[in-house]
Amino acid sequence: MNKEIFINESMGETRIAIQEDNQLVEVYVEKQDNHRMVGNVYKGKVENVLPGMQAAFVDVGYDLNAFLPFSEIGSDEYIIEDNGGKKGRSNKNFKYDNIEVDLKKNQEIYVQVIKEPFAGKGPRVTTEVALPGRLLVLVPNANYIGISKKIWDKYERRRLKKVAQRLRVQNIGVIIRTVAEGKSEQHIENDYNQLIENWDKIENKADHESAPALVYEDLETASSVVRDLLTPDVEKIIIDSKRLFKKTEKYLEDVSPSLLDRLELYKLKAPLFESFGIESEIEKLMRPKAWLKSGAYLIIEKTEAMVVVDVNSGRFVGKKLHEENSLKINLEAAREVARQLRLRDLSGLIVIDFIDMKFEENRKKVYHELRKELKKDRAKVAVAPITEFGLLEMTRQRIRVSLLDSMSEECPTCHGSGRIISQETLVTRIDHWLRRYKSRHRSLRLELELHPENADYLGGEKKHILRGLMWQNFVHLKIKENVELAQDEFRFLRTKDGKDVTNEMNLDKDKTT
Repeated sequence: MNKEIFINESMGETRIAIQEDNQLVEVYVEKQDNHRMVGNVYKGKVENVLPGMQAAFVDVGYDLNAFLPFSEIGSDEYIIEDNGGKKGRSNKNFKYDNIEVDLKKNQEIYVQVIKEPFAGKGPRVTTEVALPGRLLVLVPNANYIGISKKIWDKYERRRLKKVAQRLRVQNIGVIIRTVAEGKSEQHIENDYNQLIENWDKIENKADHESAPALVYEDLETASSVVRDLLTPDVEKIIIDSKRLFKKTEKYLEDVSPSLLDRLELYKLKAPLFESFGIESEIEKLMRPKAWLKSGAYLIIEKTEAMVVVDVNSGRFVGKKLHEENSLKINLEAAREVARQLRLRDLSGLIVIDFIDMKFEENRKKVYHELRKELKKDRAKVAVAPITEFGLLEMTRQRIRVSLLDSMSEECPTCHGSGRIISQETLVTRIDHWLRRYKSRHRSLRLELELHPENADYLGGEKKHILRGLMWQNFVHLKIKENVELAQDEFRFLRTKDGKDVTNEMNLDKDKTT
C-alpha cells in the first residue's frame, strides 16, 4: 500500500491529510489557538464524587470539570470494592456496575485526558496514565508487558518481550508498539530511557505545582501523527512549514534516522493541499452528500444522539435484477461508509440504512464487507448484523471532535437545523408583531428593516401584502434594506425618533434581533 502524509500549516490552523493509494483516508485539524487535550496529564483536584453516576468530576484547570468514570480508575489505591466483592480489577474486560472508590472532595490525583471536551461537556479522563513514545508506551504504576497484536511472528514477540523484561523496572508497565518490530535492542532502550526521563519530569513538576496543573503536554497534532503513524509503509511526509519540517527532522534524527529520506519540504508557491487535490476533497467532506462511482450516493447526517447514513441508488441504472443491483450498490456503499467515517471522524452510535435486500446471505455479504473495511480504522468499532429492514447499527470510538465540528461553526441563522423560515412565515411573524405593538402603542409610522431579499419581496412582487399589513394594523410602514440582518430577522424602528422598538414585544422566541 502506498501511503503518504501531507502537513499544511497556516496562520489559523494546522491540517494533516493521509492518503492511501492516492485516496484520501484521514484528515486532522488543529486550530492554532485551541490545541488538543488528549494525552495531556494533569494534577487534578476532585470536585465531586457521585456514586449514583459511577463517576467523579475533577478540576484540571479547564473551563469545565473533567469527567472521570469509576471504570477508568485503574489503581487499587482508589478502589475500595467492586460488585464482585474484590479489591482491584485484574481483568480489564470485565464489566463492573457498582464500584466503590476512596475519593474525597479536594483530593489531588493524576489524570490523563482520553477524550476531547465536546458539546458543553468537559474532557473525559483516566487515572491510568500512559506515555506514548515512538516504539513503546510507558504505563506508570502498572506491572505488565503488552505487545501489539499486529506483530504476528512468535519469535519476534518473544524477542521483544525479553527486551522489555530486561528494561522494565518495578511498578512501570510497558506496551510494545507495532513499529518496534525488527528494531534493535538499542533503539528500544533509547525510547524507554526517554520515556522514563519524561515520567521523572512529570513527577518532579507535580511535586512543585499545586492542583489543578498541567504536568505533561502531549505532542501537537502534527508531531503526534508522525510519532504514531510513521510506519515503514509511509513513502513520503510532505510539509509546507519550515518550523514543522525542522521539528520533525530533529525528532526523526533521534528516534528513526532511517526514515529521514522520506521527509520532504514543500517549496512551490501553489498551496500544498491544492497541488495534490486534497483541498477539493476536504470541501466535499463538509457536505452531507457523498457520491459513489456507480452513481449512487450516501446522505450523512450528524445529530446530537447519533450519526445517520442513508444509502440511495441515485443515478445508478442496473442491468440485472433488483436484488443483484441492491447488493452491488450496498457493497460499494459499505466500502465508502467505512472511508467516510474515518475521514469525517464520526463517532458514537451510527445507523446505516442500506437498500433493502430480500436474502439473508446478501445482507451477510454487506455486513462482512463493512467489517473488512473497518479493520483499516484505528478507532475501536463494534458492528451489529443488518436487520431485515436493512438497518445496521454500529459504534465508533470518539477521541477527537468530528471534522465538521473542527472546521465549521453553528449557523447563527438556522441554529444547526440547516433550514430557515420561509418568507411567508416571516410575514406572519411581522403581522403578529404589529398586532401586539398596536395593542400597546399609538404610533402610526414605523420603519421596517429587512434583509435585501425580503425587502424586495415585500416592496416588489408582494406589495399588496405590505398594503394589507398597513391597512389591517392601521400603521404606515417604510421598508428599508439592512444587509446585516439574517434572512429570518426583521427590525422595527419608530420613524419620529429612530428608536429600535423590536424587542419591546418580547419576540425572542421569534428570532428577531
